Amino acid sequence: MVYPRFLCKDLRVFTKAIVRPPAANFAEGLTTADLGVPNFERALTQHEAYCAALEQCGLTVTRLAADPRHPDSTFVEDAAIFFGALPHGRVSALVSEPARPLPQAVLTRPGAPSRRGEVESMREVLVDFAPSPGEIQSPGTLDGGDVCEAGNHFFVGLSERTNEVGAQQLAELLAQFGYTSSFVDSRGLSGMESVPGALATGSHLLHLKSGLAFLGENRLAVVEALANRAEFAGYDLILVDSAEEYAANCVLINDRVLVAAGYPAFESKLRALGYQTIALEMSEFQKMDGGLSCLSLRF
Repeated sequence: MVYPRFLCKDLRVFTKAIVRPPAANFAEGLTTADLGVPNFERALTQHEAYCAALEQCGLTVTRLAADPRHPDSTFVEDAAIFFGALPHGRVSALVSEPARPLPQAVLTRPGAPSRRGEVESMREVLVDFAPSPGEIQSPGTLDGGDVCEAGNHFFVGLSERTNEVGAQQLAELLAQFGYTSSFVDSRGLSGMESVPGALATGSHLLHLKSGLAFLGENRLAVVEALANRAEFAGYDLILVDSAEEYAANCVLINDRVLVAAGYPAFESKLRALGYQTIALEMSEFQKMDGGLSCLSLRF
């Protein structure tokens, strides 16, 4: 696989992903969207297309069994965070650097109590990939959807699902491996549009990555409400039009960018910058406040 110029500078190469298909009771999960009840069979079809796209990006996909105990469990990103070893010389002296280091991981503590059982299920899965994960402890809360990796730096969103205690715990865990982090309070943002299906509820984002994506080469895709934030000064911003806010939750994986289908203006901006895009239908997950990043753990 030949990777474009922007990958070599500040992004690690992904080789694996973990996914979980929606269960038959998927529609019983949490949502703030007002788009109707998801069609289960259509959701399965869309999930299968998503998995095929991950494989097209060069990833080996681990497919977990559906978990009807937790209707939101298809959104595996919220239960754990993976990060890679930094280049030689950037890892903290507290951590040894083997020749082929295992990925590091942190088990989260979701802000919605109904989702915390998903973490215990994920703990069993991580044994095969990251045997000694860190963990967010009470009273901290943290959803993976609030964590945006940008090279050697992490943006951590403060939201209704992630509190300051959880964000600080993650920052301290990341610092042990040489990563820096900063907090972005996405609560009560001004200028948010009430666009049907956007991953936002009135005046705030559900998660930070509902309105932010790192695309390499010092670039961030952002919704208008985040465009003037001091935390993003120094980055080149790709602005997502207010009518297409849902599209901000895109995912760069190796040589391609996964984008939600139906947002031509944003996809055109990416293509004009040289990105190869894969557009995926997300209508059924959108009805349950889900986006592209939510559906996999990538490492």
